[in-house]
Amino acid sequence: MNRIGIIFAMRKELDEFLKLVEFKDENRIYDLVFYSCVINDKKLFLVESGVGKVNAARCTQVLIDNMNVDAVINIGVAGSISEGINVGDIVIGEKLVQHDFDVTPFDHEKGYIPNVGIYVNSDKKLLSLCKKVKTDVKIHKGVIASGDIFCNDKKMGLKINSKFNALCVEMEGASIAQVCYLCNKPFVVIRSISDSLIENVDNKITYKEFVIESSKVVAKYLKDLILSIKK
Repeated sequence: MNRIGIIFAMRKELDEFLKLVEFKDENRIYDLVFYSCVINDKKLFLVESGVGKVNAARCTQVLIDNMNVDAVINIGVAGSISEGINVGDIVIGEKLVQHDFDVTPFDHEKGYIPNVGIYVNSDKKLLSLCKKVKTDVKIHKGVIASGDIFCNDKKMGLKINSKFNALCVEMEGASIAQVCYLCNKPFVVIRSISDSLIENVDNKITYKEFVIESSKVVAKYLKDLILSIKK
C-alpha cells in the first residue's frame, strides 16, 4: 500500500491532518481538490468530500478512478450512541451500515442494500494495523452507522444502537465503504468522538466545542497508522 486516498467530510478535519504531513502539490477534479502529501515512502491523496452520503460516495469514486490508490481511509468525527464511548475516544469501524436505507416493504431488513447486504466489512489487513497502533486514546472497535441526518435525538440514537449494535453515528463512512466494496478497493473508517447522545447534554453544543480537538486526535492516530503500513 504505497498510494493511499484519505477522505475527510469537512475542511476543518482535513486541515488538522495537513499540519502533520509534508505537502507536495494539489490537483483539482471538478470541484474536488486532492492534496498530494508524503509520509515516509507513502504517497497520500487528501480530499474533502463534503457532508453527506452522496457527496462522500461521489468523492470516493472520483478518487478511485483518478488517483490509482491502493486503499482508502475515511477519518473524521462522529457522535457516540453507545455507553462507555466518550468524547475524544476513537472508533474503528469493523463494519459499516447505512441506518437510513429502507427497503423493508420488499421483505428486507432495515439497512439492507440490494447486492451489498446490511453491513460492509472493512479490510482485514487495515483493521489489523489499526489495532497495533500505540496511543493513549481509548480505542473501540465495532459498527459505525451512517445516515443523511445529524442525529440530535437520543431516542433515534438508541434505536440505531439497538438495531445495528452501532457504536457511533455519522454521515459518510458507510457510503464510502459501499463504493470501495463495489470497486474491490481495501478501506477502513476511523472516527473520533466529538459528541454523545448518551450523555445528558446538547450534543450540538458538544460537537461545536470538541470538533477541532477530536479532529486533532484522529489526525495523529492516522499518521501513526500510515507509519505502520509496509509495502
